[in-house]
Amino acid sequence: MKRREFITALGGAAAWPLSARAQQPALPVIGYLNSTSASGWAPQLAAFLQGLREGGYQEGRNVAIEYRWAEDQNGRLPELAAELVRRQVTVLVANGPAAQPARMATTTIPIVFTMGSDPVQLGLVASLNRPGGNVTGVTTLNYAMEGKRLELLHELVPGATSIALLINPTDPRAEISIKDAQAAAGTLGLQLNVVNASSERDLDAAFATVARLRAAALVIGSDAFLISQSAQLAALAIRKGLPTISAYRGFAAAGGLMSYGDSLTDVYRQAALYTARILRGEKPADLPVQQGTKEELVISLKTAKALGLTIPLPLLGRADEVIE
Repeated sequence: MKRREFITALGGAAAWPLSARAQQPALPVIGYLNSTSASGWAPQLAAFLQGLREGGYQEGRNVAIEYRWAEDQNGRLPELAAELVRRQVTVLVANGPAAQPARMATTTIPIVFTMGSDPVQLGLVASLNRPGGNVTGVTTLNYAMEGKRLELLHELVPGATSIALLINPTDPRAEISIKDAQAAAGTLGLQLNVVNASSERDLDAAFATVARLRAAALVIGSDAFLISQSAQLAALAIRKGLPTISAYRGFAAAGGLMSYGDSLTDVYRQAALYTARILRGEKPADLPVQQGTKEELVISLKTAKALGLTIPLPLLGRADEVIE
């Protein structure tokens, strides 16, 4: 080869990688729509990213993620969902309160939800086994387990005659929690007092209301906002000397007395695996809605001691985890 031809060929080869990179397709994009805040949802987000890695996807390497956080203002969710649809994301991941706005925003972009109630009852899917349409996901049915949590508190404080339930009134699924807790309270002969909180500034007032009502214990509802406030709720419960139970381990880990429900981090890991399957070409209509199967009872002996409580041995023996 002549010297000039060689240099010309070499120049073309040097330029080839840049040209090839320019022609490579853009990364698929996950739209991550959440009703609360990034800081309050860190463990669940970490579990989701871990599940993506298990499914063969890593943020920034072979998938991009567009985050939209409503910062505990559920009224913002429809517009945030519309933004992600206009962005033409490949798949839309939505937590409980965000699932319905996501479904209303698109009938074509695949949606993967995570929630603690029945998606059939909410009209998100036709059935659990055959979701139909563009929606599937993972459900824990934690909203229908408030009664069980009330029973656990009653076992701990059997002399109680009044117990409170803290809910977020802006959550459309709050009524499910109330009805389940009311049924259990009626069976146990307890008075149930429903207390509301939909923002961080409401929490102190809510605990003051519980004290005024002379409720002996508190069940924290399964709403995403309340989950995101686990550390503050745990601190308030100790400060007020109030035995309290939540649906999620993060509450007990943050210093709360007890938690009972499906593992939320496991739910987000499962949702990520479904997201990965959709990114590879599977359709939501062909992916049955999964149900959480990892229920866990967590008890903090440290917090029980701070509250002057002795955990009954039968209850302690049923615990999946005891925090010393």
